[in-house]
Amino acid sequence: MEFRHLRYFVAVAEELHFGRAAERLHIAQPPLSQQIRQLENELGFQLFHRTKRSVALTEAGAVFLQESRRLLYQLEQAIQTGRQVSRGEQGQLVIGFVSSAAYNVLPPILRSFRAAFPEVKLELHELTTDHQLQWLSDRRLDVGLVRPPIDDLLLQVQTIFQEPLVLALPDRHLFAQEPIISLKAIAAEPFILFPRSLAPGLYDQIISLCQRAGFSPTVVQEAIQMQTIISLVAAEIGIAIVPVSLKNLQRTGVIYKPLQEETPQAEVAIVCRKLDVTPTVQRFLDLATQMTKS
Repeated sequence: MEFRHLRYFVAVAEELHFGRAAERLHIAQPPLSQQIRQLENELGFQLFHRTKRSVALTEAGAVFLQESRRLLYQLEQAIQTGRQVSRGEQGQLVIGFVSSAAYNVLPPILRSFRAAFPEVKLELHELTTDHQLQWLSDRRLDVGLVRPPIDDLLLQVQTIFQEPLVLALPDRHLFAQEPIISLKAIAAEPFILFPRSLAPGLYDQIISLCQRAGFSPTVVQEAIQMQTIISLVAAEIGIAIVPVSLKNLQRTGVIYKPLQEETPQAEVAIVCRKLDVTPTVQRFLDLATQMTKS
């Protein structure tokens, strides 16, 4: 039995007329009658009572009609789902992101993607850059928002956002009222920083910025997440140099000041496996790239 046999049967059952059913199906009447006979022989029971003047469903035929409609509906749903998945419009996308991306590019990208592709289920994981790279290697992530550089030939990496660095100070700090601060003025201050292994690109930018000002920062405390660093600044454990978008965190007890020196641009990049760009991943990449260019 093939699904076309079910379509033929449903057409005849709904029309109760072989001629009209044949017109509806765009086939000739004799082949249609033959197909219904073959279906009945294969099923082992009669579907229709036929006379020269009328066609009527048997009791078994009426039950078979209900089940046939259900099967055809499920087939149509399966076809539609397959088409949507093939176009990247349905399925699941597992996304990793560094914590600081939650204060700049991540929210607008997610809003736009959910609006454009509501049938795609999003699974989000806040992870450091090094953990995202491991999860991508383990195929636990589909795409990530990381801090470059990324040196892995198996990964596709594209910078989608850049921002300057600023100084995060406790609001009761000596320099809290200064409109702009020189790095040399804070050379002796205790610094809060993250371990280099978590985001070596951003770490090296911060250290190089300080070294160009003539000092190496005295790191008194390390923290993994940017929001934890800001919390420690609020607790007056030290000061920190952070991406400017961290101002969106709005933590009580912390103020942000521009630096007198020109700072490097902290970057956020989107990354995925080169050989595993599914239609859904490509949709996400295209949308993220388009949004951050505008």
